[in-house]
Amino acid sequence: MSEYICPHCQQPIYDDEALLCLYCGQSLNRSVGFMGKLKYPKPKIIIVIIVVLVLVSFMILMIR
Repeated sequence: MSEYICPHCQQPIYDDEALLCLYCGQSLNRSVGFMGKLKYPKPKIIIVIIVVLVLVSFMILMIR
């Protein structure tokens, strides 16, 4: 079991799947799996998704 330190109250959290601190209730800013990354997106992920959509749209337009 790994230990995670809460960024707000500095208490150790031993639950691997916890999204909220047990002591102060603040968010641990964790993203779990692919859907968790989409829930807390980083600007880099959004830019990559937009670029991929533009490229796919361009390729579809050229094929027609």
